[in-house]
Amino acid sequence: MIRFLHTADWQIGTQFGQFEADEAAHLAQARFDTVRRIANEATARNVDAVLVAGDVFDLQTVSDTVIRRLFGALEGFAGPWIMLPGNHDAALVESVWTRAQRLNCIAPNVRLVLEPGVVLLDACRAALLCAPLTQRITYDDTSGFFDTTDTPPGYHRIGLAHGSVSGILQEGIDSSNPIAATRAASARLDYLALGDWHGHLRVDERTWYAGTHEQDRFRANDPGFVLDVTLSEPGASPNVEAVRVGQYRWQRWDETISVPTDVDALNARLAALRSDDVLRLAVGGTAALADAEALRVAVEEARARVRALRVDLSGLQVLPTADDLAELGAQSGYLAKVVARLRGLQEDPQAEPQQVMRAAEALLLLARFQRELPREARSA
Repeated sequence: MIRFLHTADWQIGTQFGQFEADEAAHLAQARFDTVRRIANEATARNVDAVLVAGDVFDLQTVSDTVIRRLFGALEGFAGPWIMLPGNHDAALVESVWTRAQRLNCIAPNVRLVLEPGVVLLDACRAALLCAPLTQRITYDDTSGFFDTTDTPPGYHRIGLAHGSVSGILQEGIDSSNPIAATRAASARLDYLALGDWHGHLRVDERTWYAGTHEQDRFRANDPGFVLDVTLSEPGASPNVEAVRVGQYRWQRWDETISVPTDVDALNARLAALRSDDVLRLAVGGTAALADAEALRVAVEEARARVRALRVDLSGLQVLPTADDLAELGAQSGYLAKVVARLRGLQEDPQAEPQQVMRAAEALLLLARFQRELPREARSA
């Protein structure tokens, strides 16, 4: 019997440029912290090995410090780590892997597979057929040699590769490196451990993507897991358990405001967010001035609670009601004309999107200034 953890796509060194600097720093740190969590899980579950199916690093050019930190994060598991280069960290003649070797920071229990071939784990009678990427993009199936490669009798045959299973990943694949959908069957594999797709995914009974260990995109494809795989004997069906290890939960909300209760519902959802949430929020539709102000406050309160927040309110038109105008003292006179002009810009089908967005922001800013004045000082 063999039991191992299957993981992939750590993307160590990702920059997260779409976020503010402090948010990006926390998200980058989480990728190291979750590697440590994987090491602890491996020890707690007493697995025989951890298989990392490519894209350990996001870039070939990560700093020496990042390389050292990554290999230091593996210390929590003393068993074998088998690491496969993917398209982001391909095993070039000069690569992040050769730099790591020169830094002398790779522990003896960590095996870098920089050339295609077979790695034997004799203690658990397992033969790992490994297909590292030696260039970023390939057009041939690097796992093809699995079919004709012999392994010792009575050993588990486990494939390790990085790429896109033909005909399975229909959208947003990370690379064009093809892998035959029938590879597990044609190569007589007990299990095929894959990387490249950032969510954990069952291709067939013996072929699985582990997905990234720590979510890094606003896509609902089940990231943030490792797979705990047990093979009782050669030829037996694998038992696969998805184990959540990810720290942050990324969500994308696209909301349309039509009536005041839509704002209430959205504000309630924002209030329920926690420190482990990363949110991208886009809001469109129309809202009264008071409702739009309440939404802005709810967004800023949420920003203080969550790990990272990206907000786009450019699609939300702010249309003051008669009650809004009365509250602001803008029912007549110059202020009323300004409000009417800003409202007209938002309703003008010929207006540029930037004009519409700025008109909404100006109304909210005007409302804030007016509300800061004593009521008796609000002039018409």
